[in-house]
Amino acid sequence: MSASTIRKAKKLVESGGVVKVDDDLYQIKSSSDPEKSYFVTSDTCECPGFKNFYKFHHGKGLKA
Repeated sequence: MSASTIRKAKKLVESGGVVKVDDDLYQIKSSSDPEKSYFVTSDTCECPGFKNFYKFHHGKGLKA
């Protein structure tokens, strides 16, 4: 995971952009569109960045 991704994640947490819905389910506000949010679990996310990461790195043993 890049340093930029970690910085964005910290900013979302600090600004209240992360809400725990269930034991392994979180709702995350979009960092680019305040009208959108995404659901995240320990191994998946609906967000475009997650989908693009795996589209380009699938099968190389990398984790988002």
